[in-house]
Amino acid sequence: MLDTVIDFVPAHQPIVAASAKLGFTMNADAQAASLLRTLAATKPGGRFLELGTGTGLSTAWILAGMDEQATLVSVDNDADCLAVAREFLGNDSRLQLVFQDGTDWVTTNTGPFDFIFADTWAGKYTDLDAVLAMLAPGGLYIIDDMLPQPNWPEGHPEKADRLVAELTQRTDLLLTRLAWSTGLIVAAKKG
Repeated sequence: MLDTVIDFVPAHQPIVAASAKLGFTMNADAQAASLLRTLAATKPGGRFLELGTGTGLSTAWILAGMDEQATLVSVDNDADCLAVAREFLGNDSRLQLVFQDGTDWVTTNTGPFDFIFADTWAGKYTDLDAVLAMLAPGGLYIIDDMLPQPNWPEGHPEKADRLVAELTQRTDLLLTRLAWSTGLIVAAKKG
């Protein structure tokens, strides 16, 4: 069995091209994005949260897995990146793109959310307790880039190790660590 993604969402290539033109290199890889789409399909009518929109590549895949009653709030603090996401995804009525710092958004909002993809510092390396408090029972919390990446700054491997240790010790989550794609963690909040 090959784990190559062959059924890309329509917005994938245009967003990748626009990201390259912008110089944005931190999009989710296709395997992680495909998993996000599959996991999104398990939450019909769900409330979704993405922290770290970037140019909207992960957003496009999450939207592709959502049904028509589901909603997605996606937060980023980079106006240029959000402009790309708006260009390719802004007509989707299920999507609310928010231009705000992730920590600021987290401190002024609450859940519950059925699905949280934390792809920035907020909700991953900062504000973890607040974000996990937003997760509904049975909700999914997903993070990627947990295997060493070439763009990691000095000291980042230790932060990633601390995060994994902290998540592993939580008693309110069931956790699966995947040494696949860029390294993912999928957690479900106990009911």
